[in-house]
Amino acid sequence: LGGCRGASDGEIQSLPPIPPASAVGVPHSGCCASASAPSVLLMDYDGSVLPFLGGLGGGYQRTLVLLTWIPALFIGFSQFSDSFLLDQPHFWCRGPGKGAAATDRWSTSSLGNWSSPAAPTFPTASWSVAANRSNSSGAAGDDTPPLPSPPDRGDNASNCDCHSWDYGIRTGLVQNVVSKWDLVCDNAWKVHIAKFSLLVGLIFGYLITGCIADWVGRRPVLLFSIIFILIFGLTVALSVNVTMFSTLRFFEGFCLAGIILTLYALRIELCPPGKRFMITMVASFVAMAGQFLMPGLAALCRDWQVLQALIICPFLLMLLYWSIFPESLRWLMATQQFESAKKLILHFTQKNHMSPESDIKGVLPELEKELSRRPKKVCIVKVVGTRNLWKNIVVLCVNSLTGFGIHHCFARSMMGHEVKVPLLENFYADYYTMAGIALASCLAMCVVVRFLGRRGGLLLFMILTALASLLQLGLLNLIGKYSQHPDSELQLKLAVGMSDSVKDKFSIAFSIVGMFASHAVGSLSVFFCAEITPTVIRCGGLGLVLASAGFGMLTAPIIELHNQKGYFLHHIIFACCTLICIICILLLPESRHQNLPENISNGEHYTRQPLLPHKKGEQPLLLTNAELKDYSGLHDAALAAGEALQPESTTANGRKTM
Repeated sequence: LGGCRGASDGEIQSLPPIPPASAVGVPHSGCCASASAPSVLLMDYDGSVLPFLGGLGGGYQRTLVLLTWIPALFIGFSQFSDSFLLDQPHFWCRGPGKGAAATDRWSTSSLGNWSSPAAPTFPTASWSVAANRSNSSGAAGDDTPPLPSPPDRGDNASNCDCHSWDYGIRTGLVQNVVSKWDLVCDNAWKVHIAKFSLLVGLIFGYLITGCIADWVGRRPVLLFSIIFILIFGLTVALSVNVTMFSTLRFFEGFCLAGIILTLYALRIELCPPGKRFMITMVASFVAMAGQFLMPGLAALCRDWQVLQALIICPFLLMLLYWSIFPESLRWLMATQQFESAKKLILHFTQKNHMSPESDIKGVLPELEKELSRRPKKVCIVKVVGTRNLWKNIVVLCVNSLTGFGIHHCFARSMMGHEVKVPLLENFYADYYTMAGIALASCLAMCVVVRFLGRRGGLLLFMILTALASLLQLGLLNLIGKYSQHPDSELQLKLAVGMSDSVKDKFSIAFSIVGMFASHAVGSLSVFFCAEITPTVIRCGGLGLVLASAGFGMLTAPIIELHNQKGYFLHHIIFACCTLICIICILLLPESRHQNLPENISNGEHYTRQPLLPHKKGEQPLLLTNAELKDYSGLHDAALAAGEALQPESTTANGRKTM
């Protein structure tokens, strides 16, 4: 049966005509099609329908792909807005009876002992611009000039009874959420809750909108997500307290997840096999352009409310998608909504100025025969009854969780206070270093995936992540131990040759490699899932992997909320996960240049390639799905034949009766 036979080479090929259900045994998993299955020609979208529409050669298809790229810029703004809206600024007490004393105490002679409470040292020269009275509760008309530098953590802790503050915001804003509502000292935990809100909204959005998009379609979810992100996003700018801000940010993240998910799926489903990765990477580069432009946008707005409104307003342009963006034709065909699919095919041919003679394979006549068929929609929970598909999705979920989770460990190692090398001196150096590493990672992905494929590229980047993590956790700690206790001549040489500054440089180098590789692991896991998950449940599968990535990113504010307690254990756990993922990646199939699976049976068609090809004349140790046969009743038939051949005077074991 074509729907259940797994190709030994891991490729999806044209399915043969499906025989009646009585001719074969249908397995318990339910992956095989019944006798009333639709025509194989209609189910072979990449092989028949897409060539009929011209692939990406048609002008209408190229327009639709461009329309999926443009919102990636707005998405990039929204995803990185937390770095500006919720950045912890430098702060110090300001108020009646304290300003003069504080100014006298924080004299120029003690500037050398001050340090930033939440980030690397901020340059004193920029304080004249950044620290311009960002105070929400100070007395109006106070002419006390801004201090040249903030106090250290100890001074802040000893002045938490202060009722008004001065802030030095590092992100180019005059005021942000922290300075608006004085989220410092005892209220500092509310900043982390506000960071939670967007990530938790994204996680729930991925899970819920993914299931809805598989049931009602990609287009309705996209359009309603656009409408509600405009409502909630603009209302965030009107928040009157941090509770309202955090609640609305949750719903903003929920709607943003619907936009990200549906655009990702639509982009994949529009492309032929050879163009999918390129089209997806272009969208990633557009989102990174939003990341690079975000500091300039913040400096232009100067106020967090204006910045929030300016981030959301471009989504107004996407309201035009209601009239110009169609439903996914691939999803309509996979769910057997052939009447709507026929109308959309005619719409495509009209837009591309195509003639009916180009339908060489007879897609439209075959479609006419199936118009009376009822739609057949599938929920992601159906994956539980499969043999291979659930395994592939779980492996990719663990990969994305590990990639995005360990990324924060490397980022903190490079940006944190334990690094004594002054490589990064201000907010913009931190921000653009992170963005530059992400850009280099995506560029490397383009090269590696081209030569090694999806599975090979994912394996390579995961090995690099594991090596960087293990070297940072093991080698550097071992060097530190030897440098502290030089008991032997070898240890003494190591202690002399490996100073603290050299150790910090090695730590930064391993962190950069780890961030580079882990970003590629997370991004490639999401793309891999989109390719091997069938069309009928693609958004649901993507939602699971993206939600796992969100859980990985959620560990960063959790560790910060606990004042970095448990950070080392956090890094060790994710380092162990990288070793498990290296083994699990070998279980995945290779999807490069393969047709997208359309239904559950096609998804079961993906089997992993053997690492070493079989030698000529050598029998494989394990049977493939294509070689599995139904042997039920064979034993009974053999016994019956043996009894028929035996003479009456012998027993079953061949002995004569007495």
